[in-house]
Amino acid sequence: MTTTPILGLSNELFRLILDQIEPDPDKTIPIDRRQFLSVESFDRPLPSTRGSLKDVGRFRCACHRFADVGAPLLFTRVAARFSKRGLRKLEQLSRWPHLASHVKKFSYLLPYFYSTGGGEIRLMLQGAGDALESLDVSNLRKKAEEQQQIIESKEDVRVLKKAIASFTSLQFVQLLRVTDEEDSALLAYIRQHEDSRRFVDLEWAPACSHGSRTIGTALLHANVPWSRFSSPMLSPQSAGFLASHRPQSLSTLAARLTCLTLHFDDGTDLDQKMSELSNLFRAVFTAATNMQAVHVGFPSHRPLNLRLEDVFHNVTWEKLVAFGVQGWKLDAEEIINLALRHKDRLKGLRLRDVLLKDGSMWKDVLATLRDSMHRLEWVSLRRIGYSRQFDDLWLAAGAEVPDDPPPGESDSDTSESEHSLQIVSNTFHHGTGTSESFASDPEQSDSDEGSGGEHEPEEANEMDFPPLNSPDTPASALWCNCHGLNHLDSAENLGDDGYTVSNTKRKSWEQWVVRRCPEHRER
Repeated sequence: MTTTPILGLSNELFRLILDQIEPDPDKTIPIDRRQFLSVESFDRPLPSTRGSLKDVGRFRCACHRFADVGAPLLFTRVAARFSKRGLRKLEQLSRWPHLASHVKKFSYLLPYFYSTGGGEIRLMLQGAGDALESLDVSNLRKKAEEQQQIIESKEDVRVLKKAIASFTSLQFVQLLRVTDEEDSALLAYIRQHEDSRRFVDLEWAPACSHGSRTIGTALLHANVPWSRFSSPMLSPQSAGFLASHRPQSLSTLAARLTCLTLHFDDGTDLDQKMSELSNLFRAVFTAATNMQAVHVGFPSHRPLNLRLEDVFHNVTWEKLVAFGVQGWKLDAEEIINLALRHKDRLKGLRLRDVLLKDGSMWKDVLATLRDSMHRLEWVSLRRIGYSRQFDDLWLAAGAEVPDDPPPGESDSDTSESEHSLQIVSNTFHHGTGTSESFASDPEQSDSDEGSGGEHEPEEANEMDFPPLNSPDTPASALWCNCHGLNHLDSAENLGDDGYTVSNTKRKSWEQWVVRRCPEHRER
């Protein structure tokens, strides 16, 4: 029997060829690298309409061998939306163990939840004029009814348990917010016309709460190797129900974590809300003894004004290599104390949008990092400054702190239409001539996670709170080899005036801390 020449090529060569079409999603960035945070945790998934995925899908249809070679490129990262269509696709994947076993990162896409409040949506649309002329009343009602049906039937809980349990290689779970064009238009209108909320409203807090609970429940029931969790748009209001959480469940999840990335996107009364969650953070961080990377952030235009230890509670993680905070007003000593607790292992420190309070100077923080943090390979100081200048700018402008970005316009939002959603349809050629069509991660971000069985009523497997877990920041570069001859030695020469920090200045400070001179710094 004559063998087609192309079949004589090795699988390794086929993978190299396919890698030119669709990069290997299994090539993840080490957690101690600078770019890990944005790429692995905060990057929005790529559009699902990429032609490369369709090309790989066609390649897999050729034969069994090609199907096996191409499967990791399509199913290593999977995203599913909270909708009947999205859950149906997710359940379909769980029925194919040979494909589900490739999933390492699972992104759960949550839309805003509709609340009609008993009002007549049609009346609102008629009064909106041209602003909402393209919206379909029946479609809005359909969305609201579908969401309610899923919640009441607990269909999402059932499917997520089944799917995550089938992801036997799961490592990273990501909770993302998603909006389509229709939702974005409606949200923008509601924001400008508060009285329209009596007809219809779109709310993120209840969606985030529900999605967190269901994901957490599925993970508690699963026997999979997940250890990373990320939510770049977590609502603090979604944690309001945590007063009744079961401590055993919380500890069970936290003990699995190696990477946790959280960014809270709701700035209203943020200090009060985060203060109320202080005990929750204590429980999570105390139980998370395996933590390697942590990032907790807040809106840059509404920096948190709590003490650092109100969140981190003087916890020391013996394995921590990357740590980051964002959007915070702090004293220098708070940063120094936390860094020194981890000086023996910490390789990356991210202090984005951190403002020092009166009486503190950045030169004191930087000098300590340079002199004591000998394993530090990178520092991110983007948009650092002083709280006094921040407050003066608002006062001088005679302006109030701006509202949070209109829903659907946040950098954290994944925008897609219902048709360009979560999973790219592909056909798997089965030897018998049958086919399995599904969609593989349309929005590629990195991570993995696991799922679990459906019949474990034990208290430890019940989820009453949103999972607080995920990856964090970073990157390293070659150290300067000029032995510091062209670089400043004293922190007094950094030009820190205690009021403002220019972008040029903070870049040079980053290099100074890790002893790299301007000529040899990472570009």
